[in-house]
Amino acid sequence: MQSPESPSGPAPRWCSCRVPDEDAGISRRRVLGGLTAAGALAVAGWPRTAEAASGGRTVTITVMGTSDIHSHAVDWDYYKDAAYSDSAGNVVGLARVSSVVKQIRADRGRERTLLFDAGDTIQGTPLGFYYATVKPITTTGQIHPMAAQMNAIGYDAVALGNHEFNYGLPLLHKWISQMRAPVLGANAVHAGSDRPAFRPYIIKKMHVPGHPPVRVGLLGLTNPGIAIWDKGNVSGKLDFLDLVETAKKWVPIIRAQGADVVVVSAHAGDSGLSSYTGDIPVENASAMVAQQVPGIDAILFGHAHIDVPERFVTNDITGETVVMSEPKCWGERLSVFDLTLARHHGRWKVTGKSATTVNTNTVQEDPKLVALVKKQHDAVVAYVNQEVATSTQEMSAAESCWKDTAILDYIHLVQTAKVKEAIAGTSQASLPVLSIAAPFSRAATFPAGKVTIKDIAGLYIYDNTLLGSVLTGAQIKAYLEYSAQYFKQVAPDAAVDPAAWTNADNRPDYNYDQLSGVTYDIDIAQPTGSRIRNLSYEGKAVADDQQFVVAVNNYRQSGGGGFPHIATAPVVYNAQVAIREAIVAYASAAGTIDPATFQVKNWQLARDGKPVF
Repeated sequence: MQSPESPSGPAPRWCSCRVPDEDAGISRRRVLGGLTAAGALAVAGWPRTAEAASGGRTVTITVMGTSDIHSHAVDWDYYKDAAYSDSAGNVVGLARVSSVVKQIRADRGRERTLLFDAGDTIQGTPLGFYYATVKPITTTGQIHPMAAQMNAIGYDAVALGNHEFNYGLPLLHKWISQMRAPVLGANAVHAGSDRPAFRPYIIKKMHVPGHPPVRVGLLGLTNPGIAIWDKGNVSGKLDFLDLVETAKKWVPIIRAQGADVVVVSAHAGDSGLSSYTGDIPVENASAMVAQQVPGIDAILFGHAHIDVPERFVTNDITGETVVMSEPKCWGERLSVFDLTLARHHGRWKVTGKSATTVNTNTVQEDPKLVALVKKQHDAVVAYVNQEVATSTQEMSAAESCWKDTAILDYIHLVQTAKVKEAIAGTSQASLPVLSIAAPFSRAATFPAGKVTIKDIAGLYIYDNTLLGSVLTGAQIKAYLEYSAQYFKQVAPDAAVDPAAWTNADNRPDYNYDQLSGVTYDIDIAQPTGSRIRNLSYEGKAVADDQQFVVAVNNYRQSGGGGFPHIATAPVVYNAQVAIREAIVAYASAAGTIDPATFQVKNWQLARDGKPVF
């Protein structure tokens, strides 16, 4: 297969040959001091007291790690147009991470530290969207703000996340070309081969004064779900291999190159589970890598967006423990691994390991990192505050998880109109068009009066594209039954508490799909699989063999969430139209958003046949 190309030329082809050390190739800024101390990490005498007592035969190094930054450059909420704030007191952004990193480097000594990332860097906020689509770095010549910041902080290596592929391979390769740190993804291979399409690993040589060099190998692994979630961008170009099997191949190679320490940076959670079905390798396989692949000392992992300060996993083959840590997303935490090594037969051997996470609210933003992206940040703030339409009344998504609301109906309105327009004049033109949408954010609102791009972005927070697929009535019934698993089973006479009924089995809100164009009840007094009642189209019961065109986003159509039938349904429309941009264009053309013209309450919750509300 031809290798995917970036705007600056073909993507490099990596093989299992020797990869040179990276200790001399990355420039950094070393600005220390003047910052709030990360007190839990500044242990008096660390680590030199212990090393002195051992006569210089031991050394302790620190590996720091981030993950799931999701284009949070500074502490800002573009949807609220204000500094980020949550009930737990968290802050966000690489500018905060930079301050913690500088403090730890000052405490430990720069020569004793490394900084890695576990992926999902360039997508997630309007900042990432703007420089991928509105003013894309592939055409403007600008450096991506996340590349600029990571270069300034001085990352040693970065792993690929699944969201790195959202905007297509040309933009991904352009971002990689702007990064000073190597960008790794050993299990992303050229389609139909086992040849890595990205660099698989690096070996860093650390020169700690008074000690022989310490060689640290880092293997980068990304998520196999990319083959599903971004099928449109990678199909026929890239395959994504099993994390465990890939690590089994590369860890011995890294060790053979003389690595004293092996760290894995994996964009995969540690649950061992997947959000999809089918013949795709396990999604959240990081702990499986620790358990099944010998020779690994530590794993920095991500993807789950949770804070895991320290987890130890015993390797089944060697009986040795692997220390793992996941820093919470968006720059809210920094993982910090401390690895102690002792000299043994002329080689370093890891004899002690620990990990923790540091809350970035313990420091102030690094002013240099804020200044570095200020012009780009300001451009995005101006963009998201552009008025696109006027709403006749306030609309809120606060109850969208248990009520049919006007604000989600607006998504349905746009999706249905776009697909109807696209299939006009085709053999599917006579089929009814339905629409699928989920409540992505309970905080989303359209104010009465001016509606801006940030209001629409706050409602549709993902960079999904729109497709049209054909489903039968029986398939739609099965689809809705699967979606209704989102609700816990509730007694018919229980007190009405809808917020407590949702998220059964930890199903997130974005996996509760609602359909427009048909009417139906969800009877949550019934067990799962028997909840959809009175499924009708234009007042008549939906027949099992009746056909519909369904407007659906690319994530769901590709199999994301494991919903039945949709991934194999015939696709009749796929123009790669971004749904958020379609909503903006529709609202702008109409000028007015009036729920009286489009809101249809077509579904409701029930208990034993009686409506809840």
